[in-house]
Amino acid sequence: MTKSGNAPVRHATMRGRNLAVVLEHVARHQPVTRARLAELTGFTKTTVSNLVGLLEGAGLVRDGAPVHEGERGRPGVGVSIAGDGAAGLGLEVNVDYLAACVLDLGKQVRYRHVVSADNRGRPPAAVLAALSALADEAVAAAAGQGLAVAGAAVALPGLLDREHGIVRHAPNLGWTDVPVALPAGAAPLPAEYDNEANLAALGELWFGGGARLGDFVHVSGEIGIGAGIVVDGRVFRGAHGFAGELGHLVADPSGPACSCGGRGCLEQIAGQEAMLRAAGIPQARTVTGPDGSVNALLDRLNAGDAAALAAADRAGRALGGALASVVNLLDPDAIVLGGVFSPLAEWIRPPLQDVLAAGPGSLRRGAPPVEVSGLAEGAAVLGAAGLVIERVIADPALLL
Repeated sequence: MTKSGNAPVRHATMRGRNLAVVLEHVARHQPVTRARLAELTGFTKTTVSNLVGLLEGAGLVRDGAPVHEGERGRPGVGVSIAGDGAAGLGLEVNVDYLAACVLDLGKQVRYRHVVSADNRGRPPAAVLAALSALADEAVAAAAGQGLAVAGAAVALPGLLDREHGIVRHAPNLGWTDVPVALPAGAAPLPAEYDNEANLAALGELWFGGGARLGDFVHVSGEIGIGAGIVVDGRVFRGAHGFAGELGHLVADPSGPACSCGGRGCLEQIAGQEAMLRAAGIPQARTVTGPDGSVNALLDRLNAGDAAALAAADRAGRALGGALASVVNLLDPDAIVLGGVFSPLAEWIRPPLQDVLAAGPGSLRRGAPPVEVSGLAEGAAVLGAAGLVIERVIADPALLL
């Protein structure tokens, strides 16, 4: 009785694994024939055809044009990922904006919306309600394109207890022990939560230049500073999921007090608002957008303003000092500057590289290259949406 009762579960589990194997190979090798899928997976052609049929019925793959996979024989029908079926929703809470992004299963951006908002001191419930409304708008926009959103991932700043969905400490938001489950809106979705720096690193890996870099550290520069550490194609999170809090390394023990309770933290010298203060630029509480304060800083840097140049140089040197310790500890293949450091890289990167060359560069006989992200502030929300797509590919049986 026990064996008989367990048999359907085992069969369903095996089928789910086989579906994932086939879908992963389709995603990696598309367009690919069923015969080639049989070679890649080790399954029989009949098994492959049955599995492809199930995936096609779920709207995850589709047949396309004939494919020649050898010099001899007739071409086969190519199977590809269906871009107009399942989709993933990425959401982001940052200090000065909320963002949403929808990706189809082929990882093409189908919808994107950023709302400038000053979230400092704002009640967490109000922030999450606004994010839920943004999610509903994104789901509706996706539905208008024939896409069914399979789930959501939310990028959040600060120390995050992913298992219980609680922001333990986000000093720049003023949040402590805040549950972050999205309120049930018009389109409630299964959601997961992650640190924005980790998701920005995954965004760089999947949508930027990260795939060619090997192991890398992605530095997210915003009002706070975080680092996502990618090792063997995965994010390194640490024992409790708190790895990568680069912004709270001490850069100057006699420096200004930080919202984390420490003093002289890196983000008090190289963070977005710290640079604006040093450059003498009045700060709007919301600094994103075409008229934001960061663009005023860029204008002054381009004009050769002495205070702005000094602020960028000091930030670059402080960031280089912090990253010198990171390089000695982790030995990455590369460092990637993202977030606000991306548009400021022309002025931030040279002093940063000078400090690296004088420190771990001499120890390692060469510092790792410092790359500039092309995704800038969009990396985290892209990584969040991409995480949903990766989950679907890894377990398509959830949609059947």
